[in-house]
Amino acid sequence: MVGLAVAAVAVTAAGPWDSGQRKAERDRAAALSRTGGAHHRPPARTAPPGPVPAPSAPGVLSAPSAPAAPPAPVAQALAPFLHDPGLGPVLTASVVDVATGKELYGKDAGAPMTPASTVKIATAVAVLSATGPTHRIPTTVVAAPDFKRITLVGGGDPTLDTARLRALADGTARALRERGVSTIRLAYDISLYKGPARHPIGRNDNIAPVTPLMLNEGRLDDSTSGPAPRGTDPAHDTAAAFVGLLGERGINTEAGPDRGRAPAKAVALARTFSAPMSALVERMLTNSDNDLAESLARHTALAGGRPASFAGARTAVTERLKRLKLPLGKARFVDGSGLNRADKVSAGLLTALLSKAADPAHPELRPVLTGLPVAGFTGTLSERSEARTAGLVRAKTGSLTGVDTLAGTAVSPDGRMLAFAFMAGDTPAYGAGRPALDRMAAALVP
Repeated sequence: MVGLAVAAVAVTAAGPWDSGQRKAERDRAAALSRTGGAHHRPPARTAPPGPVPAPSAPGVLSAPSAPAAPPAPVAQALAPFLHDPGLGPVLTASVVDVATGKELYGKDAGAPMTPASTVKIATAVAVLSATGPTHRIPTTVVAAPDFKRITLVGGGDPTLDTARLRALADGTARALRERGVSTIRLAYDISLYKGPARHPIGRNDNIAPVTPLMLNEGRLDDSTSGPAPRGTDPAHDTAAAFVGLLGERGINTEAGPDRGRAPAKAVALARTFSAPMSALVERMLTNSDNDLAESLARHTALAGGRPASFAGARTAVTERLKRLKLPLGKARFVDGSGLNRADKVSAGLLTALLSKAADPAHPELRPVLTGLPVAGFTGTLSERSEARTAGLVRAKTGSLTGVDTLAGTAVSPDGRMLAFAFMAGDTPAYGAGRPALDRMAAALVP
């Protein structure tokens, strides 16, 4: 009853991501409208009856401990669902007791599978390990020594929004006026990222061109997550919006915006920072945010001295996870978002990643757990929960045509935290495996 009371209060607390540590599932009403990720379709307009408060909420914020009673046989609990026709003929699975590391169930747990958006768990662990949870991503404005030319420098923050761009314009205009400057030329610098900007899947409403400078993730509507029409050149669009904001503040633009490089001897004028990395990871996982996932993969590359490209991120994420002594096997991280079918991850690796995030020796990884969508409450699980499991299952969803995956944590009847991963690789239709995967997760918390 104490857990229920704590969760009930926490669910009503304000703010979606507070210092990267989710107290429980806050702002549920807003969360119910959020989707996102690899081909995640928007939920139905009619919401189901509100779930009970999440009794598991405090559990992810403290190290799990093993109770004396042994867990119920997981294989027996999962057996009724393993041959559900919606899962197709290819299913792998792993269930692990987080406190002891003991595998409670495995079905081809080491086999590499296309993970879809569950690969974001690997991206999250890698970037938190590489940068730390307090790292913030800057977007900067600098000036040439004569102050005739200023440059908007992209730092790789896809969460830059209109309010923060206005604040950046305020600071820039103020700094220029203090120097008696009212007319400038504007350039924008996107040299931080290397290689192709377009994801290999091509133009797609699930992701904008991958660039270190973008406003509202390149969205052309008022959405904040999920599929949306995207601009073809988000960096130029952002710079053009910045020109307009400077004009409103009395700073005229003689030329630009033009793509260029910041001068070697630049003078800093203004800067805005993203939320801490812990909060960015939570947002990425909760909403299955593809733009943010590709950005965080590139920041893993930058922290590891690799080029901020698809190839550099692949190498850096792999290196970082090897350093954490995770069982990579034949894992392959072609992108950070899971939109690429060439990504390969095993169910055993996913449960190992989740267990590592719960390890008291790695508190920097805890946002991986607190960011997981919660059944019946948040993100891509806001419309997905079995009876009596709302709040007890936290999991990252993943869907592509023919692929359905679910990986996360569940609270067993005897109070254990279980890490699970279920991966269906040849489903008969898009989303066909989701009901069975949800029932499998629910079977862990009867």
